[in-house]
Amino acid sequence: MRIEQRLAELGLELPEPMKLPPGVSLPFPWVRVYGDRAYVSGHGPLEADGSLAQPLGKVGAEVSEEQAYAAAGKTALAVLASLRRELDDLDRVVAWVRVFGMVGTAPGFTRTPAVVNGFSDLILRLWGDGAGRHARSAVGQAALPFDIPVEVEAEVVISAA
Repeated sequence: MRIEQRLAELGLELPEPMKLPPGVSLPFPWVRVYGDRAYVSGHGPLEADGSLAQPLGKVGAEVSEEQAYAAAGKTALAVLASLRRELDDLDRVVAWVRVFGMVGTAPGFTRTPAVVNGFSDLILRLWGDGAGRHARSAVGQAALPFDIPVEVEAEVVISAA
């Protein structure tokens, strides 16, 4: 429970599962374990109760870069919550391999790497440089689901249960 202890020391709480809007169903798992890998579907920022974190909208218009950085941190917590539900123990994550960050951007906003740093910075604080360093992309998108400002998917290496 080393990672969960670090979360507690930082005063961070993992959110409940995402509350889907009425009429929405997702025909895929949040986390797919295959061999020694866990593939994490795209997650957005959540509040503790599983509702979508505010503000919604495009970064560089309705959402500031600072707000989007914070949203990326909340997205990391949502990813960690899904991993914990699937793996039962976040300490089973032995390496973060790849992170793909998507930022819903207003025309002309090009600082997507600075936004996705909100995700990466938290992972590095929790796992350190050895296990936390990951390959990463941070791309701008015209739109993201439910008008969220940030979406992240990831791939991690896991130990046996």
